[in-house]
Parts: sequence; structure tokens; C-alpha cells
Amino acid sequence: MSEHILVGLTAVIVLGISAQWLAWKSKLPAILLLLGLGIIAGPLTGLLDPDELMGDLLSPFVSISVAIILFEGGLSLKMEEFREIGGTVIKLITVGVGITWLLASVSALYFLDLGLELSVLFGAILIVTGPTVIVPLLRQVRPTEKVGSVVKWEGIVNDPIGAMMAVLVFEIIINGGFDSISGRAGLVIVTTIIDGVFFGALGAAIMYFTLKKHWIPDYLQNPVTLMVVVSVFTASNLLQHESGLMAVTIMGIILANQKSARINHIVEFKENLQVLLISALFILLASRLKVEHLGYFNWSSAAFLAALILVVRPLSIYLSTIGSNLTFRQKAFVAWMAPRGIVAAAISAVFALRLEQEGYAAAEQLVPYTFIVIIATVTIYGLSASPVARLLGVAKAKPNGMLIIGAHEWAREIAHKLKEAGLKVLVADSNWENISKARKSGLNTYYGNILSEYALDELNLDGIGKSLALTPNDEVNSLASIRFMEIFSTSEVFQLSPQASSQRRDAEMTDHLSGRTLFGSDLNFDRLNTFFQQNYTLETLKVEPDFSLEGSKKDAEPSVIPLFLISSNEVATPFSLDNPPSPQEGDHILSLVHNNKHKEEKSSTQKTTHTTEENA
Repeated sequence: MSEHILVGLTAVIVLGISAQWLAWKSKLPAILLLLGLGIIAGPLTGLLDPDELMGDLLSPFVSISVAIILFEGGLSLKMEEFREIGGTVIKLITVGVGITWLLASVSALYFLDLGLELSVLFGAILIVTGPTVIVPLLRQVRPTEKVGSVVKWEGIVNDPIGAMMAVLVFEIIINGGFDSISGRAGLVIVTTIIDGVFFGALGAAIMYFTLKKHWIPDYLQNPVTLMVVVSVFTASNLLQHESGLMAVTIMGIILANQKSARINHIVEFKENLQVLLISALFILLASRLKVEHLGYFNWSSAAFLAALILVVRPLSIYLSTIGSNLTFRQKAFVAWMAPRGIVAAAISAVFALRLEQEGYAAAEQLVPYTFIVIIATVTIYGLSASPVARLLGVAKAKPNGMLIIGAHEWAREIAHKLKEAGLKVLVADSNWENISKARKSGLNTYYGNILSEYALDELNLDGIGKSLALTPNDEVNSLASIRFMEIFSTSEVFQLSPQASSQRRDAEMTDHLSGRTLFGSDLNFDRLNTFFQQNYTLETLKVEPDFSLEGSKKDAEPSVIPLFLISSNEVATPFSLDNPPSPQEGDHILSLVHNNKHKEEKSSTQKTTHTTEENA
């Protein structure tokens, strides 16, 4: 029996993480692949049965996982964003929620024939969208700041609101239905809000003071944060069911917007944990479906989905954004971003089970209908969000530009060549003379210490996807690389090889404290500086059929030193020590060329080719 559980848990992790990797590789929405693999492993093949695998632990595991995910979502909500879009967001989570609830309930009553009480409960469940789906989609689509912030705030804040409304309807149903509504309904809402705010603020205060006073060692800060989040969620839920979701969201928002205690490492930990939890949850809940549930996808459910996507959401957005500063195109994109996720699945599963225990046999329909909505909305919005964003003009271009740290003479030469190749380039330096020369030559610049606490707020990184640390100071290069690993991915942060001799291993920077090594292990600042001052120039070479880089950097004075591969679609990839790019015919290579040697080698190659043709 223990081996069976071990195999089942392993399958959940393997399927979940494999789906995430396949999504990254194929550029498809991860949630779509997670649902697909879950359905294959569950109802289609019977390889995975979550109820048998986890038993009574399944529901608490889902609840705690959702709480952690919402806490991480709260950590991403910044008040700087809210000041600009606050009015719009408030309307969306009040007027928009009310319209969505009303129209979704009416649609469920008309098309799905669930009955009044279950239709209203289903409408409340469908209020939620959630960070489990919204955040990965926004990462893929890359909408402009305002519209992306609106969608993110709405998606995260709507989850606890939808849960609260579902609790309200549930309480009404089990207390006699809508014919006997009493003051208890209002009491549920008031209690949920009070408990959520109190426990959320309490949890944030505990973490703030423990971090601020350095009462917790670094290695325990993430585990303690996790402990506090779970404790806040459980304590709030014990007093008022589903108020825990609001509590952890508020806790995350408060921690994210305080300025004194450092929480960067906590944010990073929660982001990594979120990927694992989302992967496991979708596999578990999708595999929990039964074969007969797939039969619920019929003309009635298709009509309900059409009403939800084409009528309910657009009408809700239009009416709730009247008088906002969103343009028509931005409103259209927000109206086309309402996928449902794991919170909807979890809430429907909890309330369906409870209502069945109370004698409402029809409640078993809530789970399959919820999954039909999840699968359909994730598929439709996930596959179409990027094309729609580009069509509406609210998507940012892929960030292929480069931030060059260091504005000395040959760094400026590299910047100009990259700019001529069609890339966006930003040059940063704390030396005014260097920055002044860069500005006069037409480069975009940032004057200041790149390591200062204000730099990230002042830098305009739109369109920038890579950083190159080219200063003569190894420590500055490494510190800048560490800092920009938080902004760009680790694979997009580069720095020059350290000045120290490669023979002294103790003097080298460790991998996790530095960016990827540019150009080569022996091409440090001093050597490159020598090459630029001698008989070398920057040239863009076209990759011909007989082009080869073999041995180009092995000599004391190589003829060609490749620096950047520039593809035909204007994407520049630095030549790095760990994984240099592979040139293809038609690409261009920005290189340092030894003028005399390169001419001699080129002439020699031409003579050899000519002689070979004559002999033939």
C-alpha cells in the first residue's frame, strides 16, 4: 500500500512539473497542459485516483495550497499601481462582481437548469478568476503596465470575494433557502470581512516585527513565513469559514507595501513554491473527474459558456468601467481575460460535498460544470490572449534590448553597433563624463549608481531583456548581475570574466554570485581594453556557408573574436562561456576583428578556393 501511495505522489509531481516544462518549451499556457495531463491520468486511464491516494487529506491540502498561492498573489500587489488604477479596480470588485454574479446565476438557471439556489451558488463561485491562471497568462502575454495591473489586481482580489459570496449563499441554502433569508446573511459577510482583516493584519505585523528586529535567522525566515501564513489561514477559517482566503491575501498586500523589513527572499521562495503547488493541485483536481462527468459537456453547457464569455464578462467590464481612464482597447482586453482557476475548482468541490451531505443530490453537478468552465476558459483565453493583446495594441514587444552597465569608450562602441542592428540599448554609468559622451552620441542613458536602492525605480526597462556588466570593477559587475537576476531571468544576466587569473580558483567568483561569463574566460576587461586600443575594430560579419569560429580565440592575438550573434529577426545573443550560440547561415556576428590578420586569412582562403577550382 505504501508503495502505491509513493508511486501516486511521484506521478503527481512528475506530471505537474513536466507540464510546466512543456508549457515553457511550447509557449502554451501551463494550466492547459496541467488539465490535459490530469484528465489523461485520471478519468481516461485510471492511473491516478486522488481520493484513494490522499483520502481525507485531499481537502485540507487543497485549502492550504490555495491559501499559500493567494498570499503570494497578495505579495505582488503594490500600492503604487493601485494609486493609478484604484478607482477602476474598486468598480470591478464591486459593480463588476455584482453584475457577474447576477448574470452568471441567470445563465446557469436558464441553460443548465440547476435550480435557483444552486444557480446562485454557481454564479458566486464563478466570480473568482485567480492568480493561478491570471499571473502565468500575464507573464506570457506581457500587456502594458496599466491594463496588466488592472487584470492582476482584479484576479487576485476577486478570489476571496468570490469565496465570501459562496459562503453567504451556502449559509442561506442550509438555513432554509432564499424564502427564509434572515439577518444571518449580512452577519456572514460582516464576520468574514472582520476576521479576514484582523488575522491578515495580525499575521503581517508578526512577520514585520520579527524580520525588522532580526529575531529570525536567515535560513528560518521562509519556513517561519510559511508557518505564519498557514496559521493565519486556519485561525481565520475556524472562526468564519473561507475568511482565511481574505486574511492571507491582506497579509500579503500589507507585507508587500511596507518599506522597512526586507522580504525579497520570501517573495522568491513563495514564487517557487507557487509553481509546485499549482502543478500538483491541477493534476490532482483534474484527475479527480469521472468519465461520466465528461458527458456534461453538451449543447446546454456550450450555450452557458458562450453566454459567460461573450455576454456576461464584456457587459460586466463595460458597465463597471464607465468613467474610468481605460481606453476602449484596454477595456476590450480586460473583457477578454477571465479564466477560472484552482480556487473555483476547490470551492466548488468543498460546497458540492457539503450540500450532498445535507441532502442536495443535484449539488454533484457543481464540480463537473466548474471544470468545464475552467477547461473552456483556460483554453479559449490562454490560446487567444497573446494574439488579442497584439491585435488591440496592448502587448509589449518581446524584451530583446540590452542594459549595458558601463559607458566607457568601447562599451559605447558596442552599444552603437547593437543599436544599429535594431536593438533597444540603455547604457548606465556613475561617471558623468562617460554618460555625457554617450548622450551626445545618441544613446539612451542612465546616470547614477546602478546598485543604489533608487536605481530600479528610476530605470526604464521597457523592452530590455538582458543585462551586460562591462565595468573594470569585478565586484560591481557581480553585484549588478546579482541585482538584475531579480528582474531578468538568470540566463539573461552577463558579466565580463574576472580580472583575477584563472589559475587562482580561490579568487574566482562563484556561479551563484555572478552572471554568465561574457565572450570567454580569458577575455576580461584589461584584455578587451588592449584589443580595442590596438589594431582591432568592431565589425558585423555575415555567416556564410563556409563560416567557422574554430580557433578564433585561441591565439594570443586572434583574428576574430565573436561577441554577439544577431539573428535575422533582430535578436542579439551574447557569446558566453557556458553556452555560446550556434550561428546559422544568414545570421550576423558582431565581432572584434584584427584588421591585418583577418585580411590575410581572408585572402589566403580566397587563393585556396581559386586554386581548388582550377585543379578541378
